[in-house]
Amino acid sequence: MKPTMLIFSLWLLTGLSLPAQDWARAKLDKSPRHQEWVKLKHGPREIQCFVVYPEVKSQATVIVMIHEIFGLSDWAREMADELAAGGYIVVAPDLLSGAAPNGGGSDAFTNQSAVTKAVSLLPPDQVTGDLQAAADYAATIPSANGKVVVAGFCWGGGQAFRFATNHKELKAAFVFYGTPPKPDDEAKITCPVYGFYGGNDQRVTVTVPKAEEAMRAAGKKYEPVIYEGAGHGFMRAGEAPEASEANKKAREAAFQRWLELMKKI
Repeated sequence: MKPTMLIFSLWLLTGLSLPAQDWARAKLDKSPRHQEWVKLKHGPREIQCFVVYPEVKSQATVIVMIHEIFGLSDWAREMADELAAGGYIVVAPDLLSGAAPNGGGSDAFTNQSAVTKAVSLLPPDQVTGDLQAAADYAATIPSANGKVVVAGFCWGGGQAFRFATNHKELKAAFVFYGTPPKPDDEAKITCPVYGFYGGNDQRVTVTVPKAEEAMRAAGKKYEPVIYEGAGHGFMRAGEAPEASEANKKAREAAFQRWLELMKKI
């Protein structure tokens, strides 16, 4: 089996085992924060973005948040709302906009395996264009302070790392268990990159040492932290009702680290 086919198969199997997210939807429904959907255009393409605003009295930094290979799920939107509770505006583009039957997005697919397949087949240039549109929009929000960061999880973590090679105005990139871009591309990064990885996620975490070496050689700031005992996807899995103690502990520590880093931007 070719490496690319193997990776796709692993993603597909992961998608089939994704549990229901009623708990995430329930949290989202109880949120007091303003949530809205914004349609963005770049060229002939239109993308839907889920936007959440904090309840603060001053202008806020914007986080462009990239979903997992599971699409813009209930958990992804609940994560966006939780970040807004921390004082940040969050713009979460649905990168599957237009990819579902009848031109729908993530919520229009009939099953999770179809979502993971569609995400894994997204053209890189299209993803970059969508993220660029989201970042451009973020910079124009009246209640924003002009500072934009990117963050992503799983597949989205890798995309966040890659987007840092394409967008020079980012203030930081937060990579949650995502793989790095090619070493030559890492030299193009102009912002600090902060990594969050699971100790029991060898498939992804094994890439950290080489990424450290490449980023160091390029004179770039890359600060990865490995959370022992945590598996892949611990930010979601650690919040679920059936969360293991290791995933729960990793999620709490990683989220606190994230908020502390955000305060310095």
